[in-house]
Amino acid sequence: MDETVTAVIDDVVARAAAHDADEPDRLRRWRVLEPDAGRLLWFLVQSSGARDVVEIGTSHGVSTLWLADAVRSTGGHLSSVDADPDVQDAALANLVRAGLDAHVTFGTGDGGAALAGLDEQSVDLLFLDAERTEYPGWWPHPVRVLRPGGVLVVDNAFSHADEVAPLAALIDEHPGLTSTTVAVGKGELLALRSR
Repeated sequence: MDETVTAVIDDVVARAAAHDADEPDRLRRWRVLEPDAGRLLWFLVQSSGARDVVEIGTSHGVSTLWLADAVRSTGGHLSSVDADPDVQDAALANLVRAGLDAHVTFGTGDGGAALAGLDEQSVDLLFLDAERTEYPGWWPHPVRVLRPGGVLVVDNAFSHADEVAPLAALIDEHPGLTSTTVAVGKGELLALRSR
């Protein structure tokens, strides 16, 4: 990761912390990804050579920056979906500053509908960081779109364990998935599709 990308990430994280400290409405907070969770995403893409990466929940683009930098190295592409076009505009501005905008396509709308529209077994890595209570309604699309060997990453597995639990139960019940939760950021639930 080059210094320009790192500087943009650090800037957005600092601005988000200042903004969120004064914002009482959870839905208006920037809610950016923790730096160590970003490094984990970058590592997962790099180590697996993932080329087709999908992110549901762009926010202001910190996770988008990590993923875009990773797919730039693998020769891949990131598709990022968020319900709020304003945050995607902010994310795009951050990607332009980092020189990564050519590696990302944005979609605005419902994450579940976006997943339903993807081809079966077309995604190497899927990152979910949206409204967690909606995830069970998106099932089985998160696993359907993963290629064998593909990875599903779900943010906030510890910080919002009660909201992630219904999806975690579906993952645990699926015979083609093996999962673990790692103490990185606010907790990352990882699921590997074996078949």
